Amino acid sequence: MTWRAINRWGEVSINTNGLDKDKLEELYLKYNKREYVHPDPIEFLYDFGEIRDREIVALVASSLAYGRVEQILKSVARVLKIIGRSPYRYLNEVPDYYVREELSGFRHRFNTGDEMAGMLSGVKAVIEKFGSLNKCIAAGMGINGTLIKAMEFLTSEISCGDEKKCGFLLPSPAGGSACKRMNLFLRWMVRTDAVDPGGWDALKPSDLIIPLDTHIYRNCRMLGLTSRKQANWKTAVEITEAFREIVPEDPVRYDFIISRIGIRKDLEFKELLT
Repeated sequence: MTWRAINRWGEVSINTNGLDKDKLEELYLKYNKREYVHPDPIEFLYDFGEIRDREIVALVASSLAYGRVEQILKSVARVLKIIGRSPYRYLNEVPDYYVREELSGFRHRFNTGDEMAGMLSGVKAVIEKFGSLNKCIAAGMGINGTLIKAMEFLTSEISCGDEKKCGFLLPSPAGGSACKRMNLFLRWMVRTDAVDPGGWDALKPSDLIIPLDTHIYRNCRMLGLTSRKQANWKTAVEITEAFREIVPEDPVRYDFIISRIGIRKDLEFKELLT
């Protein structure tokens, strides 16, 4: 069927012929488990029980979540080896210049060690100002109650208003980007289930937007959840609204299992349709 709705982002029109809640829930119960996570940068979060450490690890891991997954995992592991078992304590105790020195040889595709060091110094400044990244985005939500403004607020605070400081690490939805990595970061920190470790209380799962990349976009087009031609912010919102129709309280509930299709050989697209 096709439905139309007026929502917080404007009017959307979505064809949901390919969306079967029972099938999605069946696959969620079957595959939304840690044994199906690898290879995925979220697995790094599982080693950090303290939320103050986990949110830093989640930001690092999500910011590098582009390109070949093997390289993503290597790059995240390299940064985490430097910032150690307690990233919070590391940033609190180690001077910015030393962090920059330790990351001087780091590179992940478009990003340099200077940019990663810049992001980490921005995280340190945010924690000093707000107490945590969680409290920072809560302050952003308090401005006008919208996720997009909260995301813009968080990225602006980390970059200190200087877009060059973090380079490609922190895209902002202000330019129309789908912001897949930032939405992935939020999913990891806000939702709590067998895959997403959660820990934040500044946002609710119902606030989230699906982390849209070309892979998720292709699968969602095949499901009839969007006919838009670009994987941008508007498309991410449109797809999220389709899922919101069946799971209003948790519209990104099925993101993980849809992301596994085409990545894991044991999960094929036809399972969504049979």
